[in-house]
Amino acid sequence: MTFRGGPELETVYDHARAEGHGFFASNVTTPEILVGLIRGAERTGSDVVLQLKRDTAEHVGAGDPAAGASIIGEYLRTIGENADVGVFLNVDHLRPGEEAFLDSCLDVGTPASVMIDASHEPFEENVRITREIRERLDARDDGILLEAELGTIEGEEGGVRTDEAFYTDPEEAVEFVDRSGCDLLAVSIGTEHGVSAGRDLDLRPDLAADIDRALRDHGLDVPLVVHGASGLEDDQIRRLLETGVCKFNKNTRYQYEYARTAHDFYAAHGDAIVPPEGVEDDREGFFADAEWSPRKAEFGPPVVIEEIRERIAEVMADLTHLTGSAGESLYADSSADE
Repeated sequence: MTFRGGPELETVYDHARAEGHGFFASNVTTPEILVGLIRGAERTGSDVVLQLKRDTAEHVGAGDPAAGASIIGEYLRTIGENADVGVFLNVDHLRPGEEAFLDSCLDVGTPASVMIDASHEPFEENVRITREIRERLDARDDGILLEAELGTIEGEEGGVRTDEAFYTDPEEAVEFVDRSGCDLLAVSIGTEHGVSAGRDLDLRPDLAADIDRALRDHGLDVPLVVHGASGLEDDQIRRLLETGVCKFNKNTRYQYEYARTAHDFYAAHGDAIVPPEGVEDDREGFFADAEWSPRKAEFGPPVVIEEIRERIAEVMADLTHLTGSAGESLYADSSADE
């Protein structure tokens, strides 16, 4: 069994910090993306951190986030247990007031970690809310890790728009981690949620290094997390890996690859799907009276789904090499291609 929980994930992060590599924690918005991400990680022998947000669970559950959490959780458990690398799930960007959704996820038993985002609240309120989630997790006694955020990141996340970034202060970070009890800290250092370009960002690797140094000086060995990593350039990722960052959140890139792969596939196979000029577009009658007919071998959903899975796998494999996690799995079998 390689589907793992919080204690094993903590060991993975400790190993990453000691060896100087990191992970792209990847949001799952469809089962196709989930399968592709695990496939890519297996291909290079990297443990993989997947993420589930409430809006995704709500979509999968046809409007019921608890049902969606159960569906994704059981799907992930089944796929993850057969994987050749460690597979972990983080509940991403839980908002204050969404404790019922958190309980739904915890009841399924799949999360290894939870990210509470009260960064839009004043400092003391952020500490209070984060501490309450810490105590909620501790009551379960499952060793589930807690990630929190200090500072605000520009862009849109989960339908919430932030138009101005507020950088994380190193001394506030020390107080926040000490009082809240979080295991990982997401920091604001100039990235943006959504679609962004690394060259246009006012990225502050020096600030990440200062935060990491301040935490270590106070005996707080806490991995740093960078949200909004889809637009970062490769050199920026490598620089951040030197500063105490070992988790990068990525979501938008996979959604684009999903759409682009489907677009390219259907554009290349349009003649199998759309009738040629002069043939009536008889969708209701399914072209029963026409000499032309669509070709199921090219329009059947499994065909394009496999293309999407494979493209996502290629992207994930490349990302594991970028962050240095390729070949570093604590749970991979010896057949992985390092």
